[in-house]
Amino acid sequence: MKINRRDFLKTTAATSLFFAGFGLPSFASQNKKNLVVIMLEGGMDGLCAVPIRGDKNFKKLRSKINLKKTLKLTSDFDLHPALENFKTLWDQNTASVFHATSIPYKGRSHFEGQDMMMSGGTVPYQEKTGWLGRGMKLAGLKGNGLAMSLPMPLLIRGVPLNNNYFPIRSSLPQKRLLNIIEEEFNQYSEKDLSETLSIIRNRDLNYFPGTNASTLALQAGKLLSDPNGPRVAVFKVENFDTHAAQGGDDGTHADCLKEYDQILKALKASLGSTFKDTLILTLTEFGRTVKQNGGNGTEHGYGTAVLMAGGLIKKSEVHGDWPGLKQKELFEGRDLNSTMDARSIYASAMSTVFDLDFKRIQKDVFWGDKLDNLSDKLFKA
Repeated sequence: MKINRRDFLKTTAATSLFFAGFGLPSFASQNKKNLVVIMLEGGMDGLCAVPIRGDKNFKKLRSKINLKKTLKLTSDFDLHPALENFKTLWDQNTASVFHATSIPYKGRSHFEGQDMMMSGGTVPYQEKTGWLGRGMKLAGLKGNGLAMSLPMPLLIRGVPLNNNYFPIRSSLPQKRLLNIIEEEFNQYSEKDLSETLSIIRNRDLNYFPGTNASTLALQAGKLLSDPNGPRVAVFKVENFDTHAAQGGDDGTHADCLKEYDQILKALKASLGSTFKDTLILTLTEFGRTVKQNGGNGTEHGYGTAVLMAGGLIKKSEVHGDWPGLKQKELFEGRDLNSTMDARSIYASAMSTVFDLDFKRIQKDVFWGDKLDNLSDKLFKA
């Protein structure tokens, strides 16, 4: 029996969770700030989540997957109706959007794109650590992470001791399946996976309760609110790859957005007063085409949107330099263009939450790449 990478990844749960960055003793006497990253894997359609208002060309290009009902954000942008909790936070001035942004990846491969969104690099498979892991290491945060996915997300690699694994479900995979996975992946020199499997086999596991997004988020909020608990949580929500039957108000993409929205709701409830010291950001590998395809879906695209929430948001606003959706304004004549490197948003968030100088993050986490310091524009000090 052989198992390939795609089949293996399909065996992971649709929603998973990872904690890291446990508080140092000094944090017990001051406000501990938290960073939550929600990876929306498959390519989140920023034009579906935050559609442009009043663009007749856009409506024509998506005649069968247009939204019939939307939630108003600004005079120029609306919000998908599935994002009710995001809208509540928006009304409370604790949610915002950065539109027309993307990581510096212009290809259309999920594997390459997801590698780069987590590594923060500019070449697929070149980096072996993640931008968040490197940022945590720079901030001097300990590991002892709690991973709810297998293998350890690349995003968080790079800080010591982030190797604990707890399954979402009530038991580990059978030993026979673990052996098959290890044997197959060893052919591709997957050293990190082999080490993770070894850790799993030798752990006395305390099982994590629940399997759905809300349950995971409720537990995450409780742990993040502990002054000596983790400072970082990473969620993964899958199935944004809607090549067919994407849907409008309802459908596959709407279901994925609802799952993200339920995570927000549960985090807000369980974080309590520490919500004011928390940032919650989305991360995705690319957007989707402006025009619907013959299967009433969309193909892999480029520009998308970053959804931001939490008490550290400066104000509710749709940020970004809107490039337009006319044919000549599209990336390669088909996609929303990107006018901001999304890594600028993530570097600014780490600068705010980890209390690090932006230039240090730019130099040591993103190798001196040209990034914009958006800290003061987007977040509270």
